[in-house]
Amino acid sequence: MTILDPRRLFGQEGEAAAERYLRQKGYRIVARNLRSSLGELDFVAEDGPVLVFVEVKARRTGEFGGAIHAVHRGKQQKLIRLASQYLARHHLTHRACRFDVVLLQGADDSVPAIEHIENAFDVPGDDLRW
Repeated sequence: MTILDPRRLFGQEGEAAAERYLRQKGYRIVARNLRSSLGELDFVAEDGPVLVFVEVKARRTGEFGGAIHAVHRGKQQKLIRLASQYLARHHLTHRACRFDVVLLQGADDSVPAIEHIENAFDVPGDDLRW
């Protein structure tokens, strides 16, 4: 019998809620929890013709500015590298892409508030390339 760390379980529940939310908005989930030596992409989805790399952040409280502050510049750079790796592996050279962030905030026993930030950050110059 495996006992999950409560923080890990909270994160997994947050990702499941985010996936349900995105599907309800019409997104098609292409991949989830893609791991590589560079890190992990929470979701790769399609919003119509656009390929969307989705970062999910779940927080129990708004302390320390809430979940949005967890997607700082360093995290953005990491997501850009992961997205570039994904595009290269799948030979996607001319696909419109963007980065979304889904923020979930709420205690373990409450329904989390969900905020979806489409096109959450810009990719400078040629950073998204392979």
